Amino acid sequence: MNHTLARTTLSFLPRPRRRAASVLLLAAVLAPVAALAQTPAPAPPPARLQAQGSEIAFVIKQMGVPVEGRFGRFDAQIALDPRRPETGRVSMSIDTGSARFGAAEIDVEVGKPVWLSTAKFPQASFQSSAIKALGGGRFEVSGQLSIKGSTQPLVVPVQITQSGASSTASGSFAIKRLAFKVGDGEWADTSLVADEVQVRFKLALTGLPPL
Repeated sequence: MNHTLARTTLSFLPRPRRRAASVLLLAAVLAPVAALAQTPAPAPPPARLQAQGSEIAFVIKQMGVPVEGRFGRFDAQIALDPRRPETGRVSMSIDTGSARFGAAEIDVEVGKPVWLSTAKFPQASFQSSAIKALGGGRFEVSGQLSIKGSTQPLVVPVQITQSGASSTASGSFAIKRLAFKVGDGEWADTSLVADEVQVRFKLALTGLPPL
């Protein structure tokens, strides 16, 4: 509506109706501004995960002795602008059947129902819900981790370093295996296998915006 015409029209209305019409006019003018303010910022383009230089490793303690394993197959979808982390999204999927300790007898056991039950639950996954910058290339990624049909909240600290067009996202965190029913039954005895599992990751990326 032309604002001059609107003011002219309002001047002919009785005072109470003029006041109500003014409120409606103001609301009509401000509505597009409010809608624009509420429009979320677009997500940044996804980075590309490079298999070479990427790894996910984990350490358990068996009768107090650390034993390290690795996942050989995993994928990550990372859309993150380090300068606007709140617009980012991170999701990961891990092929549980690719877990290896480097000893054939242990590798056979880890896929069984009592442990990772890889036939029934072939993938573990992580989906972010919030990303917060901590400064110095450090970020805190909150989300949900799903393993063996159980889902638990998880906060992952991430350090990003960059060299030219290449970026590396790395970090470590701890989870409780029994929260995901990994090693239940007789193996729930934490004096045999500790409940805590340390996870370490390094993701080689290209296409991540600069810090």
